[in-house]
Amino acid sequence: MSDLLVISALGQDRTGIVNELSQAVLDAGGNIEESRMAVLGGEFAIIMLVSGEADTIDGLAAGAAAMEQRLGLTVLARRTAPRARVRTLVPYQVEVVAMDHPGIVHDVADFFARHDINIEDLATATYPAAHTGTPMFSLRMIVAVPSTLAIGELRHAFSDFCDGLNLDATLEPARNP
Repeated sequence: MSDLLVISALGQDRTGIVNELSQAVLDAGGNIEESRMAVLGGEFAIIMLVSGEADTIDGLAAGAAAMEQRLGLTVLARRTAPRARVRTLVPYQVEVVAMDHPGIVHDVADFFARHDINIEDLATATYPAAHTGTPMFSLRMIVAVPSTLAIGELRHAFSDFCDGLNLDATLEPARNP
């Protein structure tokens, strides 16, 4: 069984960062299992799960400061364990669109926290509406719904919640979590 390491890196965006990071992991003998990357403003951000033999993971963790210097990024590395899969959780996809205003992420996160539902993946964006240029906000997330929860009741509560905040939203089974 492979050991696991989470590596996150942040720095000024430039061409070649993904190439350099993936090369560093490959050179150390690691394998990138999962990753999320984005350019936010002028900054590049990545978080990745790397697997490898214990000595590979130890080397990558110990070499984070050198990688930071070499690549000009802020790099953090932390060992982790495989995630326990819970068969009683069902993945659902949530999509929200609304006129942009502060607090949407917090309000939606609070709704799911109050229902003891974990957010597994979250992405947001802002954009101008077609024709009017009105600032719009979109949110897409995957949540883990306990199988004991009545989904009809959850959908109704979520719909009422969204209507109260003037959010256009859907809650559907995740097709590809």
